[in-house]
Amino acid sequence: MTSRIDADYLVVGAGASGLAFTDALVDHSPDVRVVLVDRRPGPGGHWRQAYPFVRLHQSSTFYGVASTLLGGGRIQVDGPEAGLHERADQPTILRYYDDVLARLVGTGRVVLLDGREYDAAGRSVVSLVTGERREVSERCRIVDGRYLAPDIPAETAPRFGVDGARVVPVNDLPRVEDWPSQYVVVGSGKTATDAIVWLLGRGADPDTICWVRPREPWMLNRAKIQPDPEIFLGMVADLVGLARSAASLDGFFLALEDAGTMLRIDPSLVPTMAKSPTLGEWELELLRGVENVVRLGHVVSARRGRLDLVEGSVGIAEDAVVVNCAADGLKQPPLVPIWRPEAITVQPVRAGFPCFGAALVGYVEATREPGPGGDAEKNRLCPPSNYGNTLADWVAMNVRGFRASASFGAEPDIKAFADRTALNPSRVPRGHPGSPALDDSLARLQRDVGPGVARLAELAGLA
Repeated sequence: MTSRIDADYLVVGAGASGLAFTDALVDHSPDVRVVLVDRRPGPGGHWRQAYPFVRLHQSSTFYGVASTLLGGGRIQVDGPEAGLHERADQPTILRYYDDVLARLVGTGRVVLLDGREYDAAGRSVVSLVTGERREVSERCRIVDGRYLAPDIPAETAPRFGVDGARVVPVNDLPRVEDWPSQYVVVGSGKTATDAIVWLLGRGADPDTICWVRPREPWMLNRAKIQPDPEIFLGMVADLVGLARSAASLDGFFLALEDAGTMLRIDPSLVPTMAKSPTLGEWELELLRGVENVVRLGHVVSARRGRLDLVEGSVGIAEDAVVVNCAADGLKQPPLVPIWRPEAITVQPVRAGFPCFGAALVGYVEATREPGPGGDAEKNRLCPPSNYGNTLADWVAMNVRGFRASASFGAEPDIKAFADRTALNPSRVPRGHPGSPALDDSLARLQRDVGPGVARLAELAGLA
């Protein structure tokens, strides 16, 4: 006999978005009951399969759930990032999410069903071990916390053919016990930069690394993306101020580089990719030491001693290890209203900070009226934002984020929630003593945000 799930919400995905939503919902709706469903064993989503040397690319403060600060706001005291906020590694993040889940389950109102998939067509939850199927009651609202879930190399086959070459996902890089004469790192994004920095940190000669970089990336300077309001709001004030006079997308990004906000690996080339993870300047210097860079588009096939690419072929060492770092880490599905009859589809709201967006959606769901009329108001307050990919995508992401901030920030209770939530990069914490630098940033923001965002909308082709 098929059992039944009877709860107020079924949250599909116990990763960063699903947990941030659930945490805020439960904390601001005292009687709600939630069932979390995830195909992986335990909470944490893709972090359970991430490569072992991965760290957050931004401060730990900006990641996790609203109720529990990840990392405790600690400052690094040594190493190349001394003075910057801590960035958690994979084991720390997994322990954090175990603790978050324990807190939620301890309320008596949250249950995790792991090792299971949600079947939307059959409106049921299916065990990946036994095949047992549990129907979901009609009154239970579905929350899609996996709409933007990243692909990761450990779970994604190479996007190119393999014919005799030794190809490993980035997860297996630490398991390569022999020292091949060449490492071929495939990918333009954060995973590839992490792999190269890891190799160089373990003594690999830069000349033994071949970097297949289909596109040149813009990356944000990590020193400018910090929880300190003087730093972060100063960066935002620079951004909108420079946008006012930007003549083109390329000109805008080059101006951000001059302001110290954007970084590019090869200063002789203008990047076309703007997924814009954060990068330390110390990492940038290491990456610039790799001079064997292949710019012939995406890999078509990896053969023993040769790579075939869209725009040509190159020779590689016979014993080369090809490190696959190319997976769709930042998804670009169509933007949809977050609240729809069939599901609440969790998406970023404020540009670039998905955990804050998910927590905000959970808070708004808990505090606004249910039903179609309430959903329309929630969608007005929290319009979704995209991730970056092209330069125009990144600019559009910021325009949508600014517009959404104006919408939800006009509601006193939502603004109060955002101001006390460390996940929100734009907040000025209660009790902050203030400073001339902060006063200057706030004054520049007030002056430039209107015309700056209007110009960004023009550059992105948005109405």
